[in-house]
Amino acid sequence: MCLFGLYMAEEEFGKTWDKAEKILAKGNASACLDLLREVDPNGDKATTLRIAGEATWAIAKKKDSRAEYRKAASLLRDSVKKAPRNKASNSAYNELLNEMQDKRIKETAFPRLVNDGTPTLAGIGALIGAITVSLLLVKAATYTPPTDLPTEAKMRITWTNSDGLFNDEVITIDLAPDSAPIHVENLHLHATAGNYDNTQFHRIMDNFMIQGGDFNRGDGTGGYAADWYGYCDGQAMDSQLDCGGGKTSYTIPDEADNGLIHTPCTISMAKKPNPHTGGSQFFLVPEDSTPDHLDGVHTVFGDISDGCEHVTSISEVQTGQGSSGTGPANPVTLVSVTTTGGTNTPWWYFW
Repeated sequence: MCLFGLYMAEEEFGKTWDKAEKILAKGNASACLDLLREVDPNGDKATTLRIAGEATWAIAKKKDSRAEYRKAASLLRDSVKKAPRNKASNSAYNELLNEMQDKRIKETAFPRLVNDGTPTLAGIGALIGAITVSLLLVKAATYTPPTDLPTEAKMRITWTNSDGLFNDEVITIDLAPDSAPIHVENLHLHATAGNYDNTQFHRIMDNFMIQGGDFNRGDGTGGYAADWYGYCDGQAMDSQLDCGGGKTSYTIPDEADNGLIHTPCTISMAKKPNPHTGGSQFFLVPEDSTPDHLDGVHTVFGDISDGCEHVTSISEVQTGQGSSGTGPANPVTLVSVTTTGGTNTPWWYFW
């Protein structure tokens, strides 16, 4: 009886998979994914993951989205892990990786630290970086990284471009909680508190970066860390009670030696010239900028996986406002920041 029931369950799966593939063949990738979620919500079956990966791949092609390409690769990779000898899964995965290579899209936003249980060069570098961060944490003696930091942030931004057209767009950022846990948590806490909502990008420099996150002054002179991380105005303190300026003097320790560098389409922490002076401000690097002189000084903590063209558009707006002349002529507003991901995120979220 149990075997009969198992056979019937597999038969039902087969019928649903056939239906999902027909829906996908007709060009309705979203409906295909909806059907797969209904029949296999936990992603237990390799075939579910393969078809979901192929559907997400179709969406990636349509949107020309690096984020969707990476989601598709993740689903197909998991499908291969569940069924290593399945020709369909292996063929789709290899074909996708070839296409991503042609498009110069990395399978993950950040280097793999381990390959089949063996540390990679990036993994060894990350380990050294982690040791450095650990020493900082010991010095601060206050911070233990949460186990469920977000892995993605979405920023909704409005601006008037160089042609005078109003824009309202969203950019997606793949965060790096393993490499910069303090910076990721700090962004997450500010976002959750709504501190970034309707703030301004106050400093914009073409071929360089756009800077925002000053939620209390709006001119680049304000902002502070979302929590106590052992530093006040860049100085290590034994207690937060030692901060003369209270929470407005909270800053975070640098994680700039984490192996991540300033390449186009990255997010990095803005700060004063002195170490450990980051608070809430950050900057986004457009497509035409590689500010590698900041490597090892400012902390990179994410990679813009979708919408970097919008950052480039913003970097080209008319400026001239403020004491430095780098403020935009028309408002560039960070409408909202939302963070998602972590170990409690449903597996199908990444569809």
